[in-house]
Amino acid sequence: MRVTASIFISALLRRVFADGGAGAIERRGAEQAGAVFVRVHHRDGAETLLAPAPQSVFDADAPDDRIFELRLQRVPGHEVSDLLVRELKFDSDIWIVEIETETPQTYLEILER
Repeated sequence: MRVTASIFISALLRRVFADGGAGAIERRGAEQAGAVFVRVHHRDGAETLLAPAPQSVFDADAPDDRIFELRLQRVPGHEVSDLLVRELKFDSDIWIVEIETETPQTYLEILER
């Protein structure tokens, strides 16, 4: 059974805080099954966006896992905002989580824990 979006995000934020980072929910989506987008703020002002991976990436043995793809990497914040506005027009139930962290792990590794 897949963990709800709100529980997944709570666990993600706890992990980010434990690693010395900061995070917040920018937008709440559907409680049970909303897609989760993670907006990563870098200290130099650039941003990275992690988005749900396409269905073709999912493992048949673990269909309930949340898998993310790197959608945008180290771009100006307005590019991330523009993409998220387009996503909201397509699906109004998405969650947007913002994080800022300086851990040695990649952001995808944080999400896979």
